[in-house]
Amino acid sequence: MFLDKARIKILSGKGGNGMVAWRREKYVDKGGPAGGDGGKGGDVYLVATTDISTLLDFQYQSIFKAENGENGRGKSQHGHCGKDICINVPLGTIVKDVATGKIIADLTEDGQKVLVAKGGRGGRGNARFATAQKRAPQFCEPGESGIERTLDLELKLIADVGLLGMPNAGKSTLISVISSAKPKIADYPFTTLVPNLGVVKKHSGDSYVVADIPGLIEGASEGTGLGHEFLRHVERCRFLLHIVDLSLENPMENYLKINEELAKHDTRLAQVYQVLVLNKIDSVLEEDVEKYYQEFKAINPDVFLISAVTRNGVSELLNFMNTKVDEIPKPEIEVEVEEDDAAFDNDDSAFSVYKVDKKSFVVEGGKLFRLANVTDARNAEQIYRFQNILKSMGVFEALVQAGAKDGDSVKIGHIEFDYYE
Repeated sequence: MFLDKARIKILSGKGGNGMVAWRREKYVDKGGPAGGDGGKGGDVYLVATTDISTLLDFQYQSIFKAENGENGRGKSQHGHCGKDICINVPLGTIVKDVATGKIIADLTEDGQKVLVAKGGRGGRGNARFATAQKRAPQFCEPGESGIERTLDLELKLIADVGLLGMPNAGKSTLISVISSAKPKIADYPFTTLVPNLGVVKKHSGDSYVVADIPGLIEGASEGTGLGHEFLRHVERCRFLLHIVDLSLENPMENYLKINEELAKHDTRLAQVYQVLVLNKIDSVLEEDVEKYYQEFKAINPDVFLISAVTRNGVSELLNFMNTKVDEIPKPEIEVEVEEDDAAFDNDDSAFSVYKVDKKSFVVEGGKLFRLANVTDARNAEQIYRFQNILKSMGVFEALVQAGAKDGDSVKIGHIEFDYYE
């Protein structure tokens, strides 16, 4: 099964919380703080590989989560960092952020790697806050949150030669003859429903990739037949083989219709170099074959007469293809990739204030919730620091705007206090 579009959800690892701990060793007077730092959360990467050729795997798994960092421990022991996760995608995958609509990556080389979500930083333990004036800090930091994103993946196959033509023109038969590909071949239209890839080996030992694209018909740009659904897969080809079925009426008209549909899809694609392959010469009278050959020769000097079934003329065509693959460079398709700030932005300092009733409020926010989790409400020093953080973040101003008055109750996580101006 072939799949060339997929949507995935990714989540980088959360950083581990710092630790509040103390040295308690015999003969060590006033041991001091010994809380370790939390480990960093795992990153999420996309990696291009030749091992897969479709996005089919993402139909069965579409959610990917990196490992969270471990919390800090006593004796100044830092928590383990979370493991990164690498998601393999086929060559030619374009990555788009669903939230912003930005294209953030175009993966065209084997092994190319891009960071799409950075793991959260680990929180510092209380040993980090010890100073000459403050020798016994009673607080630590929470770890940063991970980054959650939804990404669209779109595959544009990396092929050297693309096969085009009407349904049943003989594209699948030809690719099965010149390569080891085994596409479905039948005598009814639209036998090929998805692109097929075949690897053609040259005498020198090198090889190149040929893509068999499902047949176009007139009106494809309006959605008739398979439409333009798979034409993106020939955008990166060096050149095109245009297969024309001589056994049908008006072969020239069919050829012109296909080129017209190419132009409607992409004007650049319509200008890509084409080799004309007149197929099924075994089903046409010799005088008609010669007539068609002269007609097409007047349009394009590179015309080949073949019968893919009997393999008549295929070797000459194959030798010409081998030469052209070496002569024609790969097109430089520029995909406008925008700077991806969202992959590094773990700042979740946004918060919301909700009025529960006349005299009580709830403040919610990822960063505030984590700060509350590592704050001991019984410790005056920690509460004082927590209040300073709330003030610097503008929480108190937001409470006033929401209508908070002296004596009203405010709850943040497990911490509840009375508000006074």
